[in-house]
Amino acid sequence: MDIASKKPPLAGIRVLELARVLAGPWAGQMLADMGADVIKVENPEGGDDTRAWGPPFVEGADGENLSAAYYHSTNRGKRSIAVDLKTEEGQAIVRRLAAQSDVLIENFKLGGLKKYGLDYESLKKVNPKLVYCSITGFGQDGPYASLAGYDYIVQGMSGFMSITGEPEGQPMKAGVAIADIFTGIYAVTAIQGALIHAMRTGEGQQVDMALLDVMSSVLANQNMNYLISGISPVKLGNAHPNISPYEVIPVHDGHIILAVGNDGQFRRFCRILGIEHVADDERYATNKARVAHRIEVRSLLTAETMKWTKADLLAACGENAVPVGPINSIGEMFEDPQVKARGLRIDLEAADGTIIPGVRSPIVLSETPLAYHRPSPKVGEHTDEILAELNAIEEESNQWKEPGKPSKGPAAS
Repeated sequence: MDIASKKPPLAGIRVLELARVLAGPWAGQMLADMGADVIKVENPEGGDDTRAWGPPFVEGADGENLSAAYYHSTNRGKRSIAVDLKTEEGQAIVRRLAAQSDVLIENFKLGGLKKYGLDYESLKKVNPKLVYCSITGFGQDGPYASLAGYDYIVQGMSGFMSITGEPEGQPMKAGVAIADIFTGIYAVTAIQGALIHAMRTGEGQQVDMALLDVMSSVLANQNMNYLISGISPVKLGNAHPNISPYEVIPVHDGHIILAVGNDGQFRRFCRILGIEHVADDERYATNKARVAHRIEVRSLLTAETMKWTKADLLAACGENAVPVGPINSIGEMFEDPQVKARGLRIDLEAADGTIIPGVRSPIVLSETPLAYHRPSPKVGEHTDEILAELNAIEEESNQWKEPGKPSKGPAAS
């Protein structure tokens, strides 16, 4: 079978997205890329908040702004239905959609959907197989559960900012909302695990995802450094807490990244710089010794690297198997030949002919390739289409429930 004709891995799975901004929509977009039919429920008055988070804005073929670039970064591949959750009619539509869905993603504050009868306990009654993913700042329990969660604040609370930035400078956040993005990615992993369970047993469940849980857990070796030593790690700028030299180093015309991971690489780097004797010095011969003398190591190396141009040192290290890399701007990243070869940039055509650029998922599957079939939708773009489909599904289901015919139950795709 030709690879282009193969279905993506989640084809046939229906996802109802009651989420906005970043963490929830990021999870929804990943599921859409993998072939799920993701129905995004939006407020008829303006839709997702990020539609207005610009400039820049995507300009439509008719010269009108479609939505902010921010919105388009996380809503590719979805269909949009405009529903007012504050009305009984809107709540009824969501309940009907939930009855025919496999997954629901929501990021309302704790209890925010209960007043509409759209919380997990209510919806599992209409669809026992439903995988209901709740994304909040602090989870479904604990003293902070009722508080709103913001990526920036969670980066600070988690300890991440305490290890990010120059030693003498103020704590720094990451350049993108990594607490939201990591939570979206972990949510997809959890959803797929819960889906497998539902397919095996017929039992759905609630997935409880919290930004603080996620951001705290991804500190990886820094967490273990503290748990083993009892000492909280501190800011080291671009240096690594456990490896040296593993940092940004200056050259004559800028900076590069040096990522020496073992003693052999360090010896080869010293040879390139013409200071082989440094690798023989017991103060610098092993990684443990170099970490203890990281300031002296950096001083010895940078005195020599400043004599090199970026291009020449990158080339010399490449020829001698010393891990180094450039520090690209985002524009330079998109022009990198490896990025181009991998096809990371994609261009999708909207219904009005507008071409909207984007970045494909980093997931590459050999037998079930991901699908990029539509850009982010306009508010309510698919309302009539989705409601017509829902009516047809319910009509078919009712026919099966007639006397003498076996019941299918909820048609969760």
